[in-house]
Amino acid sequence: MSTNKSYRILVVDDEPDVTELLKYKLEQEGYICEVLNDPLAFVGVARDFQPHLMILDIMMPELNGLQLCRIARSDPLMKEIPIIFLTARGEAEDRVKGLETGADDYVSKPFNTKELLLRVGKILNRGTKQSQAPVQSRIQIGGVLIDEELHQLTVDEEPVVLTATEFRLLKLLMERKGRVQSRENLLVNVWNYDTDIETRTVDTHVRRVREKLGRYSHLIETVRGVGYRAVDIS
Repeated sequence: MSTNKSYRILVVDDEPDVTELLKYKLEQEGYICEVLNDPLAFVGVARDFQPHLMILDIMMPELNGLQLCRIARSDPLMKEIPIIFLTARGEAEDRVKGLETGADDYVSKPFNTKELLLRVGKILNRGTKQSQAPVQSRIQIGGVLIDEELHQLTVDEEPVVLTATEFRLLKLLMERKGRVQSRENLLVNVWNYDTDIETRTVDTHVRRVREKLGRYSHLIETVRGVGYRAVDIS
């Protein structure tokens, strides 16, 4: 058993069999797990439990996972909590829609519990590795300032909310200004994946970051057929 007792995970799925299985597997790994079969109770439970990560099923009655994700991303107490979607939908467009909503990752049903646990571990361990590494605290390009210590982005001195993944992506690009970052390289350095995964994940997050940069969206330049780089802006 691994020692992950400091990490709390909230699982929301309307199928009791799924939540029972995930609770057993996650607790077996040492995580503290809370499960919820009623999505209508999501906000209250999430605020009280204060999870480090949430696993949300997409296809649920009354409130689906996409709606819960939007609620989380608009709530000051939950906006930066990583989210993994569980979905029976396998089509690329559905996965992209989930990522555009603000999720960090997705796993299609029927899922392999070992794969899901691996992804959970990688997302949670990202913060640990980054906190141990020396960081450049403040990086500014034009009117865009990213502050690692405060975990804050400001655009023309106005704060802009980023998800944890969006923050890592933008910070990496700004740290390596002028250097082209391939999609595969971004997947390894931002998502910590060392295996093949759909590169549209990167494109979706870049599009979201650009939207939040507003008039500075051109800070992130597309290098056709390769990836992206941050450039000087005025």
